[in-house]
Amino acid sequence: MAKLGDLGTDKVLAEVDQGIGWLTFNNPAKHNALGLEMSQGATKALEAFAADPAVRAVVLTGAGEKAFVSGADISEFAQRRANSAQAAEYDSKTGGVHRAVRVFEKPTLAMIRGYCMGGGLALAAACDLRFCSEDSQFAIPAARLSIVYRGDFLRWVLELIGPSHTKDIVFSARRVKADEALRMGLVNRVLPAAELETAVREYCARLVDNAPLSLRGTKLGVDTLMQDPADREPGLLDRITAECFDSADFKEGRQAFMEKRRPVWQGK
Repeated sequence: MAKLGDLGTDKVLAEVDQGIGWLTFNNPAKHNALGLEMSQGATKALEAFAADPAVRAVVLTGAGEKAFVSGADISEFAQRRANSAQAAEYDSKTGGVHRAVRVFEKPTLAMIRGYCMGGGLALAAACDLRFCSEDSQFAIPAARLSIVYRGDFLRWVLELIGPSHTKDIVFSARRVKADEALRMGLVNRVLPAAELETAVREYCARLVDNAPLSLRGTKLGVDTLMQDPADREPGLLDRITAECFDSADFKEGRQAFMEKRRPVWQGK
């Protein structure tokens, strides 16, 4: 297991273990509330994971047993987010981690235990997959603060659960328990807390074992198909399919299959 270098904060932990990048939001005293320092450190970690070919998938999680990310650090609002101009500047600085997750080219998985609220729910929604423990709770408490959830955050949640469920949880600001989150499509799996990390490691090991070009192409293809047709890059899907057929990894995959051995992927 290799830890990343200086991220400018101890509120974010990052390490690589067997092809999996682990990013941990490390402020359990505040239920891992997302402040400026933590956001910037997490963005640096994601940039390092993106540049490292040994990293095939990334897991985001929260330190302790009480929260994934409980939302934005409201203690910073009075000084840094007291009006619309400050809010726009603050969002441009703290939202970098959300955007970095959303456009990350490798598979991302949110491992959630406890509170997953507000901006934390947006982080989870920005990931490709979400596994949570049975004691997890989800909410968007914007209506309790007289603010409007950011448009990009709202869209990511909307894509997962549709307009009716989205309006329900935002209008009411109520807490959604894990079983209901699974039924509405907000999470992929619900597991006993004691089994959560093992299940995540086993699942990500399968991803690491699969062809990275295929994973990247599938992720890009799905995200492209979710866009309005007018906004799609012309020919993109055909191009990424052709690139995979022309890759060294496709040749390796064929040979490994015929030779009944595990393939050795190069990512090219």
